[in-house]
Amino acid sequence: MKKTISLVALVMLLTTACRKDFIEILPVDTVTVDVLYKTDKDYQDAIIGVYGIYQDQYANMYYFGDIRGDDVWDELVKGTAGAIDNFTLANDDPLLITTWRNYYKAITRANTILERIATADASITNKNRHIGEAEFLRALAYFDLVRIFGDVPMVTKTLSIEESYKTPREKVDKIYDEVIIKDLLDAESKLPASYAGSEVGRATKGAARALLGKVYLTRKDFTKAEAKLQEVTTMGYSLLPNWADLWDYNKNEHHSEYIFDIEYEQGLGGEGSIYTNRFTPKVTSMIAFYGIAGSVDDQNTPNQVLFDLFEAKDKRKDITASRGYTDATGKFIPLLVSSNNMSAYTRKYIVKISTANDSPANWKVIRYADVLLMYAEALNENGKTAQALPYLNQVRTRAGIDALATSITQTDLRDQIVLERRRELAFEGHRWFDLVRTGQALKVMEKYGMKARNIVFPIPLAQIQLINDRTIFPQNPGYD
Repeated sequence: MKKTISLVALVMLLTTACRKDFIEILPVDTVTVDVLYKTDKDYQDAIIGVYGIYQDQYANMYYFGDIRGDDVWDELVKGTAGAIDNFTLANDDPLLITTWRNYYKAITRANTILERIATADASITNKNRHIGEAEFLRALAYFDLVRIFGDVPMVTKTLSIEESYKTPREKVDKIYDEVIIKDLLDAESKLPASYAGSEVGRATKGAARALLGKVYLTRKDFTKAEAKLQEVTTMGYSLLPNWADLWDYNKNEHHSEYIFDIEYEQGLGGEGSIYTNRFTPKVTSMIAFYGIAGSVDDQNTPNQVLFDLFEAKDKRKDITASRGYTDATGKFIPLLVSSNNMSAYTRKYIVKISTANDSPANWKVIRYADVLLMYAEALNENGKTAQALPYLNQVRTRAGIDALATSITQTDLRDQIVLERRRELAFEGHRWFDLVRTGQALKVMEKYGMKARNIVFPIPLAQIQLINDRTIFPQNPGYD
C-alpha cells in the first residue's frame, strides 16, 4: 500500500481542484470526477489518496501530542515548537492552517468516495471495504480535529462554495455521535480483519474497533470502552516479546503488535518520513555514527521528568530517552550540554538513511500495548480492578519490570496505568491527549504556562477571517 500512494497523487490532485481563495476552508471539487469512479481499482486508488494526506499531517502530530505535554520540551526554543511548548502559540501560526487544511482535504476526499460509491453498480467487488476505509479515515480526521480544536464544522457531503461559507462550527458531542462513532461502527462491520501482499497497511476491523475503544474512553463511556476493547483482545494481536523490535526498522513493522500506522516507505521519492531527521541532535559524531543523511533539527527533547519515570532495569529506558550513544567500541559518548544542540533525544525513530527526510519509520497511531492499557483503564474505572491488573502487567513484564501485586487498590491502579502509558507510549503522540481526556491537563501543565483556554488550540485566524461571521464561526475563547 505504501508503494502505491505516490502513483495516485496526480489523479487525486485533479479530483480536488479548488479556487485559490477558498482553499482555507474546505477543498471543493470544480471538475467532473464521475469518470474517475468507474471501477473497483478507481475506488481503491481514491482511498489511497486519503491515506496520502495523513502522511503529511502526521509529520506534525508530535507537536500536538508530545511537545504540548510534560514529558517532552522544545529545549532550543524554536518557532512553532517553542510556542506550543510555552503555551504562547498565536492564532496565525502556519501549523494551525496546515493542520486544518489537511484534515478537511481528507474529509472531502472521503465524502466524495462515499457519495460516488453509494450508487456504484455490482462491478465494485470490494464496495463494503472501500466504504469502511473511507469511514475509518473520516472518523480519524474528526477525532483528531475535535481533540485539537474543539467545535469544528461537521461536513459529511460535498458542499458548494456558498454552502461552505455558511457552515458553522458544530458541537463536539454532536460530531462524536453523528460522525465519529457512527462511522467507526459501520467501518468495523465492513472492514476485513487483515490484508495480504501490497495491501497490508490499510485500515482493518481491528483498527476500527481499537480507535472506537479510544473514542469511548475519551468520552468517559467506560462501559462501551471496556466492551469494544475486549473485542480487540480476542482478535489475535499480541505484544512483541522484545520491546526494542518495535523500533528496529530492518524488521517488518506489520507484526503481531501492529494495529494501525501512518505508513511511510524509504526510497520511493518523497514517501519516507521526517522523524529521523527531525528528532536527531545536531551532533556531528552522532549523525555520522547513525548514518543519517541531511540536516537534523533538534526537536522533541525528553524532559527530566520522563527520565525519572524509568526504573533502572526497564528495557524501554535507553531507547525512549537518552543523553548520548554507544559507539562501535562499546563506549558511551555523552551529548555535550550546548546551546547548539539538545542535550537528550529519543532513539525510537533513529535509523540509517541515505537521503534526508526519507526514513522508513512509521507513526504508530494504535498498537496493541496501547489497547491493553486502555482496556485495563476501562476495566478499572468500571470497578473491575482485579480483572484489569493482568492487562497492565503484560506491558510491565515485557518491559522487564515487576508485575504489580493483586492487592492494589482502584486508585493506585489508576495512577499506575497513567505511569505505564507515559513509559510505554512516549514520543508516540499520546501524552497531551491523555492529560486532557483524564482531566489532568491544567493541574499538571499550569506550572509550564498553561491557562484554562489551552485545553484546545486556536482556530486558524485565516479561517476566522474567511468566514467572517462570528455568530456561526467564533474563535476559541482567549485566542483573539
